[in-house]
Amino acid sequence: MKEFFGKVAVVTGGASGIGRAMAERCVSVGVKVVLADVEAEALGKAGEELKAMGGTVQCVKTDVSKREEVEALARRAFDEFGGVHLLFNNAGVAAGGSPWEATWKDWEWVLGVDLWGVIHGVKVFTPLMLAQNTECHIVNTASAAGLIAGGFSAPYSASKHAVVALSESLYLALEQRKAPVKVSVLCPGVVRTSIFNCERNRPEELKNDPVPLSPEMQAGRAAIQSVLANAIPAEKVAEQVFEAIRREQFYIVTDSRWLEMARLRMKNILALENPENPAAMVQQIVSQGASGNNVKAARESD
Repeated sequence: MKEFFGKVAVVTGGASGIGRAMAERCVSVGVKVVLADVEAEALGKAGEELKAMGGTVQCVKTDVSKREEVEALARRAFDEFGGVHLLFNNAGVAAGGSPWEATWKDWEWVLGVDLWGVIHGVKVFTPLMLAQNTECHIVNTASAAGLIAGGFSAPYSASKHAVVALSESLYLALEQRKAPVKVSVLCPGVVRTSIFNCERNRPEELKNDPVPLSPEMQAGRAAIQSVLANAIPAEKVAEQVFEAIRREQFYIVTDSRWLEMARLRMKNILALENPENPAAMVQQIVSQGASGNNVKAARESD
């Protein structure tokens, strides 16, 4: 897709972070936006601000973990604008720790949003986009955590690996049919967003019992905030995504340094060696903060 003006985009998780930046990018190039988010107040505020920028925006409160709400989102988009050309399955949350220490509620919440949210988007929108028989593009947000071994959260890592695999399957199936619907999977590293404050949106029935924060946990949260303050801005990610859409590039890695950990994992797989902990490499990256590396740099490092 080379031209964006007049197209219609659906953006989930669009009230903040990468989703908000993606919506702003859409508005800047003349794309009409259906903005979806589970957080009603933030959604309304984001919608008003995008309209003030000159955008044509419809806000639809949506919990992507619920199929019927994603189906309602699609109906609203087609009723309002008559079609959808860009789909950003972007909504995401993070919670939990090791596979056995993450609670059942952690697993249900994270997989419900991060994996089932993308499944719902793909299942609902892909047939509708195919029926339009016109140029379209789907971007599924995974994570650099979906390309490497380990990770800070088993539910998060599992969901993001699954989103990468789902996106690859979608890409290959559409390519076999020579469909005009293209696909990308976004695997950002550390981005300046509010994902670590996502507990504010956890459903009441999936909340864990309160646990007092230990000094170590408090220090960890402070460290995370420091890292995020120096992370790549979401607006830069949106810029990279739109450039990838123009090039029909499937893998979008916002920081080429994470590819070194992906290589480490693949080396171990090919050699039938046990997984190696990438923690030291992750720490080095996050301590360095935002990088000037972009999509082009990531491609050139291959």
